[in-house]
Amino acid sequence: MPRLPSRARAALASLAALAPLLGLLAGCAGLEGLESEGKARDVKAPLALWPEYSPAPPTRADNPAARRPVPHLARIPSGSMAAADPLAVLDADITSGGAAAPAPKSVRRPVLRDLTDDGKPDLIMAVDLDPRTSELRVYSVQKQVVTRVLVLRGVLAGVELAAGHLVIREPTKDPRYVSVTDYTWDDGELGLWDLTLDDARTPQTPSPTPSRSPTSSPSPALTPGPVP
Repeated sequence: MPRLPSRARAALASLAALAPLLGLLAGCAGLEGLESEGKARDVKAPLALWPEYSPAPPTRADNPAARRPVPHLARIPSGSMAAADPLAVLDADITSGGAAAPAPKSVRRPVLRDLTDDGKPDLIMAVDLDPRTSELRVYSVQKQVVTRVLVLRGVLAGVELAAGHLVIREPTKDPRYVSVTDYTWDDGELGLWDLTLDDARTPQTPSPTPSRSPTSSPSPALTPGPVP
């Protein structure tokens, strides 16, 4: 039998000495439950379509919170929307855009609440355009002028007021959830504060009713019904 070179004999001796340790490590791996989970999934970056294009900045007409003075209405020195006729305000605003005034039976009960944080009530109106779609409009007195500060059209699953915030709830494709849009007065505008998803609630659970005052409506939620 040929004799191995001294370097080869030394390597074999080292492997023989390591064999017990390798067996111990293999046993530990088995005890710890380590096992292969197969080939790692390939990670791919999102594919951007038409990256060279970007939308133009929104125009004033695209902004639902763009302030717009309502024409043909008297000034209100008190600064309170409680001094205005709700239907007259709504009709003047809608007809100034070329549309016909809504039928009184399609207009929900007006709500007076302070949304602009000036201590004076603002006016919240809703018009049911059909059995599903409605339009929400909010008015405030700005420098004695009746001004529309918000207009939204959608499926109003719920409208709530909480701590100066106007919260709009709309259904999503998943019946378990609703889209919640939160508006609040900031820097002279009733702007978007937050947009989230929430569990659907049927029927709508209203917020706790605050104490009543001469300029406040009895409920913080907008409910269907004609103007009395």
